[in-house]
Amino acid sequence: MKVNGFTFIRNAIKYDYPIVEAIRSILPLCDEVVVAVGNSDDDTYALIQGIDPKVRIIETVWDDSVREGGRTLALETDKAYQAIASDCDWAFYIQGDEVIHEKYIPVIREAMECYKDDQRVEGLLFNYQHFYGSYDYVGTSISWYLDEIRIIRNRSDIFSYRDAQGFRKQPNDKLSVKKIDAYVYHYGWVKPPEKMQKKQESFHKMWHDDSWMKEHVKQGEAFDYFANIDALAVFKETHPAVMQARITSKNWTFDYDISFNKTKFKDRFKRFLRTYLGIDIRYKNYIKL
Repeated sequence: MKVNGFTFIRNAIKYDYPIVEAIRSILPLCDEVVVAVGNSDDDTYALIQGIDPKVRIIETVWDDSVREGGRTLALETDKAYQAIASDCDWAFYIQGDEVIHEKYIPVIREAMECYKDDQRVEGLLFNYQHFYGSYDYVGTSISWYLDEIRIIRNRSDIFSYRDAQGFRKQPNDKLSVKKIDAYVYHYGWVKPPEKMQKKQESFHKMWHDDSWMKEHVKQGEAFDYFANIDALAVFKETHPAVMQARITSKNWTFDYDISFNKTKFKDRFKRFLRTYLGIDIRYKNYIKL
């Protein structure tokens, strides 16, 4: 079984992406990891170059004129996906703020081996933990996405969908997937407040025009994490080993009293349906086998 990883990144240092940790977390499962490094304002190229000999860089130029639906992210994802080795069986996608805990490596490897020859299975579906504010809290609101496809077949008809959160196949069909008992740890909302503010000001430009940005993106030196909370829980497990140095060096404080959690009635109702009646009415960009 041959596995290639793939991802994309731009301005990793400027916006404090844990891309090094993300790539290192999947290296044990990959024969090679292709990284599409976009034109950056910092030394992202050297950062990626120094990770591991199994990492292969392709240089790309982002189309900053595409400002609708996060389409640029999908375009960059496809560039990396199309550059993986033609003879690999599986392609493992990881985004620049996602990390796999080492405890899931055996589970993931077993699933890839189990379904390698079952062509009905076009992808593997992962659960998600979304960290917010600091490494001590996870989002529990139903607004967080619960799962996504992160391993796909190496096929020319599969493409990154919309804003690169998932995948589809030509012409525009959902993939048939198997869900596995493994989690992606998403650290996209855990950054120094100054870095998060800069990321927000830049990131939303891939979805919206300047007038929307001026109205909706609050200007300031530091991002206000407390202004966006609905419901959090204390994280009581361990983080991936590759994240330990980053966690130890954290230089900002975020403490939240979870008794202040607030959840809308419709979200509580959806959670009740899913938890107690087994009825899941979420939108799903896949067909679960």
